Amino acid sequence: MTTSQGSSADFVRKRGGGRGEQSMVPEAQFTSYYGRNIVKASPWKAEIPAYLFSGGVAAGSSLLAAGGDLTGRPALRRTGRLGAIVALGFSMVALVSDLGRPSRFVNMLRTVKLTSPMSVGTWILSTYGPFAALAAAAELAGLLPAGAYQGRIGTLLRLTRWAGRPAGLVAAVTAPPVAAYTAVLLADTATPSWHAAYRELPFVFTASATAASGGLGLIGSPVTQNLPARRMALGGAVVELAMEKQMERSMGITAEPLHHGKAGKLMRAATFLTVGGAAGTLLAGRSRTIAVLSGAALMAGSACTRFGVFEAGQASARDPRYTVVPQRERLETEGPTRYVEKR
Repeated sequence: MTTSQGSSADFVRKRGGGRGEQSMVPEAQFTSYYGRNIVKASPWKAEIPAYLFSGGVAAGSSLLAAGGDLTGRPALRRTGRLGAIVALGFSMVALVSDLGRPSRFVNMLRTVKLTSPMSVGTWILSTYGPFAALAAAAELAGLLPAGAYQGRIGTLLRLTRWAGRPAGLVAAVTAPPVAAYTAVLLADTATPSWHAAYRELPFVFTASATAASGGLGLIGSPVTQNLPARRMALGGAVVELAMEKQMERSMGITAEPLHHGKAGKLMRAATFLTVGGAAGTLLAGRSRTIAVLSGAALMAGSACTRFGVFEAGQASARDPRYTVVPQRERLETEGPTRYVEKR
């Protein structure tokens, strides 16, 4: 419940030069009873946006690795496979840190609840992770000297290397949901700025992950092999920027936290870094230095996007206005919700 407070009526001058008394309705200031929030802010800390970012990088890197494998670009394949498992490992550490105990993640595998983004996301990670790990193991096995391929261990290493391509392809197929489901996880909450972005946020996060993983490919591969990474980075950056604008237009008043405070600084940094990194991809095929700088900018921009969206949601939950105003707008356009008793 909320109350609105404002000042009394004021006087304004009319255009004809005359002076007349006109009642002015002051802008409402929304406060909740007893100083309590209408929507409780999420208890999540910095581990969650870090988890959102690194999971997206892992997913995009698996796609990039599969492309490098199929087109004969070993350096790009290696960067993608190893980058995916490192990012996935960091993502799991951040998630477990937020959960408190590793057993809580395992406990979520006891059931499948299709209406729960967390449950579905747990199974998506559990499906994708083993194949990404096997592809990375195959890549590491290929770096060992010939003397390591002796005896039973040598046989195991050869089998691991043989399984590298199939595992990498399966990881690539299962990767897109890893990048997208985290947006559904946020939008499925009652947090105003997250819920209002439910249409575009999956596109923003997926495109952001594409740009970041393309940036990682630019950092880890030579200019002679980085063409797929350049295209991936540029395409992801363009789609991310376009969908962010569309998202803000559709969010209405709940888009305001994206432009103010800590969230505003992060989102402005994200735009600057993403635009700069995207521009750099146009020259990244000629200069290794530009490729590395562009890749780093794209990865940093993607991280700022995740942290910016996270902070905006937290800010919107702390201000009753972002809950009440959209409710009133829906009431004016859709009318009151009527309860129909089933017999």
